[in-house]
Amino acid sequence: MHENEHIPPRLAEIIEEFAASDRSEKLELLLEFSDKLPPLPAHLAAHKGMQQVHECMTPVFVEAELVDGGLRYHFDIPPESPTTRGYAALLAEGLRGVAPHKVIAVPADFFQLMGLQQVLSPQRLNGASAILAYMKRLAVRYL
Repeated sequence: MHENEHIPPRLAEIIEEFAASDRSEKLELLLEFSDKLPPLPAHLAAHKGMQQVHECMTPVFVEAELVDGGLRYHFDIPPESPTTRGYAALLAEGLRGVAPHKVIAVPADFFQLMGLQQVLSPQRLNGASAILAYMKRLAVRYL
């Protein structure tokens, strides 16, 4: 994979793992990430203060907090939407603890490096791009 200076190290590792996987393995990896999406913290119950990603067919809610200079993202996505949960979970993990200005610099089309266009429909890819766009908007609050 061509190194991109705007992709944080953990996200780059995730991208490499997906890029080295075949189509069925990519889906399996997404499902594994889906299972790792942590539950919402109590202070975000009922989506208080969370942003809804309206571009997604699935109800997706996201919030960010700054912890020791890095961002931590929280998502609420129904378990019935494992690919969306998986994508959000890999972003949350890949961008965990990353400074806001570095989150904003992540290329919007980084998922192409992962080969996700092989396993997700264009509509789902649009939703995935929207999730990253909302994460970037939340990062701007902490600049």
